[in-house]
Amino acid sequence: MDIRTVPGDALTLAQTTQIIELCSEVFRLDYAFYMNLDLPRVHVLGYAGERLVAHALWLFRRLRIGTGPWFEAAYVEGVATHADFRRQGYGSAVMRRLQDAIRGFDLGALSPREPGWYERLGWERWQGPLLIVKDGAAEVTPDVCVLVYRTPRTGALDLAAPLTGEWRPFELW
Repeated sequence: MDIRTVPGDALTLAQTTQIIELCSEVFRLDYAFYMNLDLPRVHVLGYAGERLVAHALWLFRRLRIGTGPWFEAAYVEGVATHADFRRQGYGSAVMRRLQDAIRGFDLGALSPREPGWYERLGWERWQGPLLIVKDGAAEVTPDVCVLVYRTPRTGALDLAAPLTGEWRPFELW
């Protein structure tokens, strides 16, 4: 198992193509849309030999807990493991590498399809209301699950307080 951490602007064309192919297959959509967004991000790539079999990325996102200050969060996206390589530790290894790499952020956050898998890796389900701020107005985002990951910089968290994220032009969470 070979795990590599690569900033988005340092990806090779081959790596970008492999990420798009893997994530498009896993998520059943054209992942090129997300890869073409002009957002700084860092990818964690999991290889079996020369084949990309697992992926995750993080990008900077500001989040606010309650009425407190805005936190610098590593927001995790694109967590994918090829079906033939699941339950072999590739996805967990990629996420553990990512979790180690985001230690300098105030916290990690993500919105998963399968929260239980992340909870086994130390992520905690946000229990309070989830809001998105756009043009100065906050809107509640029902029926969304967000998990957070505590880093050495996190400090005390009230998981029942409102969690607010800034609007973005694709998935809100």
